[in-house]
Amino acid sequence: MQYVKDIVKFGPRPLGSANHRKVEDYIDAHLKGDDVEDDRFTADTPVGKFPVHNIIAKYPGTKDGIIVVASHYDTNYPLRGTSYVGANDGGSSSGLLLELANQLRGQSTGKPRDGYSVWLVWDDAEEAMKPDGEVPFLEDSLYGITHVAEKWQADGTLKKVKAFLLADMIGDADLNIDRDLNSTPWLESVVYESAKRLGYQSHFFGRDNQVSDDHLPFMKRGVACADLIDFMYGYNNVFWHTPQDTVDKLSPKSLAIVGGVVLEAIGILDKMDPLPPK
Repeated sequence: MQYVKDIVKFGPRPLGSANHRKVEDYIDAHLKGDDVEDDRFTADTPVGKFPVHNIIAKYPGTKDGIIVVASHYDTNYPLRGTSYVGANDGGSSSGLLLELANQLRGQSTGKPRDGYSVWLVWDDAEEAMKPDGEVPFLEDSLYGITHVAEKWQADGTLKKVKAFLLADMIGDADLNIDRDLNSTPWLESVVYESAKRLGYQSHFFGRDNQVSDDHLPFMKRGVACADLIDFMYGYNNVFWHTPQDTVDKLSPKSLAIVGGVVLEAIGILDKMDPLPPK
């Protein structure tokens, strides 16, 4: 939770802003000493060209294959209208990934973990650059994670990715993770089994949703994906993309629940051999 608070203190973090650069530096500083790839490129958006920075921390395993856990860390470009600090939308999951890095670092003790390699991806430029409706969402968003998927497809890395777990808007004090119909059913089942094992099933899959999110570029390329998202943030989603998306709406317990479920799911995947078809 402290990581989330620190990220939010920087304020709105749209592409090209000083606050965005501060968050980049903050994440990199907490990964110092780890195997980190800084994937930088320039995105050509409807409102101009912007620098994009995906941060990828890699924790090696003994099995041949990679499990990816991802979160975006940017907030909307100011031209959308009211700026916001994105405590839940990007902040909660980005902070969670920093704690997952601590857990994975602690598991390894200088040696490969007993299982698949786990790569944590803080993907950039997830948010659309133009206001809703002016440009179709999937044509004006997901710049960072699409670049990662394209790059890994070109260099052969994509074939090694066994599962892609996305965390987005997971800090809501009233935590209800949706069953995403745009995700891979068997991997969503692994997530639910993980929640059951930890006694958290009441927080998962009480409703179905069909979410356009960071996992879609990997789904499109045949990778098994699961989106962990509580999309109904506040009554009728009133806090999403508004100044009301603040830290006081979040709970450390919700972060702990989702973090525990992600780690449990990774453990289940480590032992599934072979994994189901994608």
